[in-house]
Amino acid sequence: MKDKIRFAIIGGSGLYNIEGVEILEKLEFDTPYGRPSTPVYTVGTKEGDRAYFIARHGANHEFSPSEVNYRANIFVLKKLGVEILLSVSAVGSLKEELPPKTLFLPDQFIDWTKGLRKRTFFEDGVVGHVSCADPISNELKDIIYTLAVKQKISIQKNGSYICIEGPQFSTRAESQLYRSFGASVIGMTNVPEAFLAKEAALAYSTLALVTDFDCWKEENVNVEEVVTTMKYNQVQASILIKELISYFSHHELKYEKFNKNVIMTKNVKLNETMKVILK
Repeated sequence: MKDKIRFAIIGGSGLYNIEGVEILEKLEFDTPYGRPSTPVYTVGTKEGDRAYFIARHGANHEFSPSEVNYRANIFVLKKLGVEILLSVSAVGSLKEELPPKTLFLPDQFIDWTKGLRKRTFFEDGVVGHVSCADPISNELKDIIYTLAVKQKISIQKNGSYICIEGPQFSTRAESQLYRSFGASVIGMTNVPEAFLAKEAALAYSTLALVTDFDCWKEENVNVEEVVTTMKYNQVQASILIKELISYFSHHELKYEKFNKNVIMTKNVKLNETMKVILK
């Protein structure tokens, strides 16, 4: 199993490298959707376990949430044979019980973006509809949770991630509105990423790193505190990711692929790009 890389990580704000994991190879790609955020890095542990890694916002954090080429990132990983995708994302908390320095595994998304992002692979004469009732792979989420508990990492699971357009943060009124929805955390990047992963039949889970409380909680948050929290979260996330790289180098993940029989267009001849997505 170690010869084939099935597991990949998309790293968000504050996660540009993984402690204890080295870059082994840099793979440059173009895709039908343009270039990914960064080259695809093959990364590995000293034990010889490997995974792929992309920095979502670019090597120098040059892409805002609205500018990330989500389709290219997902497509290139699918093309490489990835089946399991971990999305690491910094988030704000909308609940008292999710304080800063908590790792959180949501199981739902609320899309509050503004329609600026390309959000589907099905276009240009091919119409397809994939169920996103369960956007997160529960099988993957539960494995992540179990490994985190084993490593004594503070982690919680189940709840909604509301994705806003950004790059500005919320107003207090908006933050209170999102709380009224019952959302647990707020971020700017996991939509449409999660939905594209669903279309490409990847098992997808978010590892949300809580940096602070969103502005519904009237307390002063300074940059120094946020930076300290992000460094702490990065260390915790790195420990967990290293465990996951090892685990998926030796174990398969059985999950239901929801992109079978989703094409509605009659008599359509699928091009090579669409064949990659639907494989």
